[in-house]
Amino acid sequence: MPYTILMLASTSFFSDYGNHVRIWEEAKAVQQLGHRLVLATYHNGDNMPGLDIRRSWDVPWIRRAVVGSSRHKLYLDVGLAWRSLRVAREIRPTIIHAHTHEAAFIGLTLKRLLGIPLILDYQGSMTSEMLDHGFIRRTNPLFPLLTRLERRINRDADAVITSTVNAAHLLRRDGSVRPDRLYTVVDSVNTERFRPFDGSPAWEAQRCELRRQLGIPADRRIVVYIGLLAPYQGTHHLIQAARIVTTHRPDVHFLIMGHPDPASYRAYAESLGVGDHVTLPGRIFYRDLHAYLALGEVAVAPKMSRTEGNGKIGNYMAMGLPVVAFDTPVAREFLGDCGIYAAYGSAEDLAAKIELALDQPEWAQELGRRVRERAVRNLSWKRAARQIEEIYHTVVGAAGAKS
Repeated sequence: MPYTILMLASTSFFSDYGNHVRIWEEAKAVQQLGHRLVLATYHNGDNMPGLDIRRSWDVPWIRRAVVGSSRHKLYLDVGLAWRSLRVAREIRPTIIHAHTHEAAFIGLTLKRLLGIPLILDYQGSMTSEMLDHGFIRRTNPLFPLLTRLERRINRDADAVITSTVNAAHLLRRDGSVRPDRLYTVVDSVNTERFRPFDGSPAWEAQRCELRRQLGIPADRRIVVYIGLLAPYQGTHHLIQAARIVTTHRPDVHFLIMGHPDPASYRAYAESLGVGDHVTLPGRIFYRDLHAYLALGEVAVAPKMSRTEGNGKIGNYMAMGLPVVAFDTPVAREFLGDCGIYAAYGSAEDLAAKIELALDQPEWAQELGRRVRERAVRNLSWKRAARQIEEIYHTVVGAAGAKS
């Protein structure tokens, strides 16, 4: 039987970055299996075709996407809770599927009011994200309370879906989720759209036009990055690595795509003397991302967070790009023995590994071919949707057995 799913997202959906891509691709894939899905989210963000989006009340002084931990979320989540309750009463969902702990906290209230099972789609630890963003310190008296709240949400959800095996391992070690309620559905990728540059005249013309629009000289070899711009994403380390690489190799250019606040990182690149070798175009629409990634010879994933997913790596892999990443469990989970790993947190080693990939193009291209095969084999959204559907079956069946 098809289900009616109320998906909750305490974020400014859609804003063209990792977790939003997961929400969007999951929603599309689940709908393609015949289920009805309604998404409740914040007031701002892009509408996406084919997705029934119900937004919370308007907050006129917030127009930019709210990214990560923010004091504004305190009242934005109140608005989302009100909208979610109204939508739930209207559509009478079979399942609540919540992205982020804040959304799951709202979902727990709906679960108790309406007797609906709740699934938490876990992208990372709520309190770890707060620490990564500098929103709170471990010494803050609120930190233990927030940690207990996070554990409570984990424990009370009927199922927890992690985007990486590493996250599932951390939750098992933490003990806040029963093993029979813990599942992994890895971040996947559309390997038909994200595919290697094929050398066709049409695609070559597009690449030349994009270079022209971005102001990147035709003789530059391009290193690409896509994602949020933030310290915990390793953006400072990447620009520092760009300074080192371009000192040795002036024919290399860094295309660092994403948001928020690219202007401050442009200023940082200028302060290091590499402004003419670093381009920060800001937000790139997800629908166009494959064309921009096709400009790259090497891709980088310098994320510092040890608990969050890293979906950009899947996009790099599908494009057939050799990937240089900081050595973290999540990066190794995606790339296996096909990755190029830099010492965690070292801009110097990140630069060295980027240079290694540039200096040995045949080896790097072979790694790119292998990661492409790995993506096609392991990172299908159709496969992920079937896994999610089985989890729905399990939690609905368990809820029915209790009633």
